[in-house]
Amino acid sequence: MKLIDTPHAVLKRIWGFDGFRSIQESIIQSVLQGTDTLALMPTGGGKSICFQVPALCMEGLCIVVSPLIALMRDQVQNLKSKGIDAMYLHAGMSAKELDVQLDNCVYGDYKFLYVSPERLQSELFLARLPKMNVCLLAIDESHCISQWGYDFRPPYLQIADLHAMLPNKPPILAVTATATPRVAQDIMEKLRFRGRTFFQMSFKRDNLGYVVVKTANKYGKLLEVLERIQGSAVVYLRSRRGTAQLAAFLQGHGIAADYYHAGLEADVRNQKQEAWTSGAVRAIVATNAFGMGIDKPDVRLVVHMDLPDSLEAYFQEAGRGGRDGQTAWAVLLTSDQEAHEIEARNLAEFPDLATIKNTYKALGSHYHMLPGTGEGQSFPLDYKQFCDKYQFKLATTRNALKILERQGYIVLNEDFWETSKLHITASQTDLYGLQVHNKNWEVFLSTLLRMYGGLREGFVSINEQDIAKKLRQPYGQVVKQLNRLEEMQMGHYTPKKSGNVVMFATAFHPPQSVLIADTFLKDRLSDLKARLHSLKNYVTDESTCRSVLLVQYFGEENPQDCGKCDVCRRKKKITPKDNQAVIQDLLKKHGPLSLQGLLYHWQPPDQKEAVATIRKMLDEGRIQGDAQQLISIKK
Repeated sequence: MKLIDTPHAVLKRIWGFDGFRSIQESIIQSVLQGTDTLALMPTGGGKSICFQVPALCMEGLCIVVSPLIALMRDQVQNLKSKGIDAMYLHAGMSAKELDVQLDNCVYGDYKFLYVSPERLQSELFLARLPKMNVCLLAIDESHCISQWGYDFRPPYLQIADLHAMLPNKPPILAVTATATPRVAQDIMEKLRFRGRTFFQMSFKRDNLGYVVVKTANKYGKLLEVLERIQGSAVVYLRSRRGTAQLAAFLQGHGIAADYYHAGLEADVRNQKQEAWTSGAVRAIVATNAFGMGIDKPDVRLVVHMDLPDSLEAYFQEAGRGGRDGQTAWAVLLTSDQEAHEIEARNLAEFPDLATIKNTYKALGSHYHMLPGTGEGQSFPLDYKQFCDKYQFKLATTRNALKILERQGYIVLNEDFWETSKLHITASQTDLYGLQVHNKNWEVFLSTLLRMYGGLREGFVSINEQDIAKKLRQPYGQVVKQLNRLEEMQMGHYTPKKSGNVVMFATAFHPPQSVLIADTFLKDRLSDLKARLHSLKNYVTDESTCRSVLLVQYFGEENPQDCGKCDVCRRKKKITPKDNQAVIQDLLKKHGPLSLQGLLYHWQPPDQKEAVATIRKMLDEGRIQGDAQQLISIKK
């Protein structure tokens, strides 16, 4: 590949950074030498830099495969904000939109093309691929290619064949934040690496303290944690309804909080996310739909009110704290029985072969599918409505659908949302004629073209509410005119979408012909048991450092205790004399502090004991307070 710039120059010009972090530069140099490379980097380690920088150093297009639509959307927006042409393709796009965007990749000046794995198999994509000048094939969330990965996606298995179609055989860079040693080896085999170049950043986060708290009063304990640990916070829980209830509870106790889940309108979610990112909202209470692709460096606290599905999921979500390198805390609130109850429930909800086939049959009936039809077609999926209609158990049905996905029959896009899109296809002459003969169209079209650049070149995200406000027209009137453009064949309008989406990855099969091997189900059940056991062990083990448990799970050998987690703190026998020395050191380092400020920098394992020590030192004259209630070393 021809180099047109150097990594350090690109990093400085585009991101404003003077140097790379940890193993980033080694990974980038490996890619620029044309070497297939696997990089294991924990959440917040800077994975995207590792493929974005080398791509900008080379001529040609970088294809990035990612299963996460929200992450693709955010990264594309970030690149565009830096003046870099980028786009993304996913299963929810119409054939018209896909056709236009692919043409732009072949004939335009796009530098990055983000692709969801299911789009790799579409005829439109495969027809255009050999015509693209691809300089790098980047595989994000590459653990999805392994059947031993916690989120296996069958379309990922097509990537090696896709690479073989590229005339210049560019290097492959596979990146992931969560892969055990077994999964790492499987990634390199499935991608048919030419060699075994492998970089791994330590999974240990020295600035992140992991804490497990057993409590019967989670709401009360959350308040206590938020009072002790100041700064921006994310609070995760499973229930959408519960996010609103908990946010209202926090607001009632004087904490600036809001809630977020995928059932909200896209505009509302964007507003909530922006309020939290800017600091107007301190705590965002959310389902796990929140956080992916959100790069807020100063998150000081991540709290889980419910146990996550796996240690992989927990490590990724907890890792959103402290990306600025400053101290942050990951707190998991649980009860003595919760881990045992969740293990029993998950095993009971694992479907047998008859249930899986019955679910597939019902799915076909639900969408009126005939055998041999439906390949590539997407439909909205309301889990509750579907289960009520066929009298299925919700959790078991979701697990059955997940297994059908792992076997390549369907693709699930859960918590999917996409903004409205518009592409004006009419010629300049036709547009002019429409505007001349109709005053309303003149105002409407000129407003659209002023508000959104690039409408003539391809699909552009639009906001009907903003257009209506600008035109001082009802929202419904704007939608009506956009649809009319489509009817007149002068443009393509795709309304916004949200909710769960299911796509038939293959033509619908007669249910009796659905083939799922007994060994596959036994392996999946064994894998589930192992994950649940590791999760339960993390919660119940009171003698091993939390950080050690996590990094050992990801294959690191002989890790050292972190000294921060609740287990390490209990192991330390801190005497009153030790406490006094800590207080003196903090006041020397930070200068005068309020009581809350002193406790924030200290984070003592026993707050009541710490306050008692501070008062004793004040009484004895070892430290002093002033009129502003600031504590300092006595001069």
